Amino acid sequence: MVSDSPNMPRPTLTDTLFMLFLRLMAVVCLWFALRYWAMLTGFSFGGGGRFDLLPPAWKAAATALAVMFPVAGVGLWLLAPWGAVVWVLAAATEIAMHEFYPSIFGINRLLVLTHIAVAIVYLLFQVALVFQRRKQARQVRTDLP
Repeated sequence: MVSDSPNMPRPTLTDTLFMLFLRLMAVVCLWFALRYWAMLTGFSFGGGGRFDLLPPAWKAAATALAVMFPVAGVGLWLLAPWGAVVWVLAAATEIAMHEFYPSIFGINRLLVLTHIAVAIVYLLFQVALVFQRRKQARQVRTDLP
């Protein structure tokens, strides 16, 4: 008897951990988005970070990040490849803000190091998944005629 549905391989531990990692990144991205929106609308920093009170560089950066982070969070939660791309753009923007323009945006080494550490973990997961898929492709397949 032939099954109508294709046989889907069970997710491995690496797949499951990577999915949990992406979902955790999604939650963090949404937290960053809420932080930027709270700043821009005056709910944080005692209203001192309201959009109309910010210098032009902060207006551009905070507005872009307030849009990029929720988009990245949704993409990461859905496990879509574009979610990671948008997250990389948002993280690179924050790294550039604090590393290349510290006189405008201030120095935030912890944020920069955290973005770099998360990017390294993401790359390590990608390498592990590539090796895992290569190993699975080499295994003898019993479903072939």
